[in-house]
Amino acid sequence: MNHLVHPASQTSFVPTDPLVTIRDLTVAFHGTVALHGIDLHIRPGESLGLVGESGCGKSVTWLAALGLLPKSANVAGSVRLQGQELLHATGPVLDRVRGGRIAMIFQDPASSLNPVHRIGRQVAEAVRLHRGLSGAGARAEALRLLDQVGIPGARARMDAYPHEMSGGQNQRVMIAAALAGRPELLIADEPTTALDVTIQAQILDLLQQLRSDTGMALVLISHDLGVVADMCDRVCVMYAGRIVEEAAASGLFDAPAHPYTRGLLGALPALSGARQRLQAIPGRVPDPSSMPPGCAFAPRCERRIDACDAGLPPLDAITPGHLAACIRADRG
Repeated sequence: MNHLVHPASQTSFVPTDPLVTIRDLTVAFHGTVALHGIDLHIRPGESLGLVGESGCGKSVTWLAALGLLPKSANVAGSVRLQGQELLHATGPVLDRVRGGRIAMIFQDPASSLNPVHRIGRQVAEAVRLHRGLSGAGARAEALRLLDQVGIPGARARMDAYPHEMSGGQNQRVMIAAALAGRPELLIADEPTTALDVTIQAQILDLLQQLRSDTGMALVLISHDLGVVADMCDRVCVMYAGRIVEEAAASGLFDAPAHPYTRGLLGALPALSGARQRLQAIPGRVPDPSSMPPGCAFAPRCERRIDACDAGLPPLDAITPGHLAACIRADRG
């Protein structure tokens, strides 16, 4: 299973009290449950990866946590930012948190940047909202942020429109706007999916450098296990609206316990050795409106037995700090 290297897991990380704690988070849309009791936490300065196929609930988890889902969503549970409850908090409370203490960037900057406003104005607006600066002060800080994220010729680019810049440059603009409030936690939702490989590497290097410079925590939402292995201290694997495995990056990639995680890793090409056929996971993620009985992954699992259909497997410890929700988990 040595498809990946994970230098992030080799760094020393001192456990502290959680910055954000999510408990029993559930989300339903028009009666159909999309999230089934998510429990997770992230500590100051930590990098956490959320991985899984599309439709597993990775993005919905954080959109729900920050109150960004439509009113039709039925959200329950608890989301605490150092003891302050955020779920169903008032608008003024969330306005101070979102973009201030917690910022989020998305995979498609074209859907987040206003095409009729210059990028300098858009970053300066974020500075004004979250730092209280205005006029020349806000513009000077916007210029500093654009320079910090590596926009070439930042001063000249202040007056450019989004369509005059490349996808990678617009993603850097989004990161600059996210940094305007000096967040303690940055949530990066597939931040490089729409970019070519070279620009992707630059953006990921930038996020690593910003973590080092500012000490902020990072949640990286991705289906790219190679990126997560390189970036994250700890990883949660999601499937069908649940966390099915959680471990330090080193433990997860060296000794995956859940058959789904093993399947995701088996679908990756080896970095060395003879070429071999990739191991695709059969089937697809179940529709939330027609979930199978028992373990949601059972219909796709080569290790399935009758007991897998009897009930939901709990997320139990395989080894200290390594959890898996499978009655047939590989315990090493």
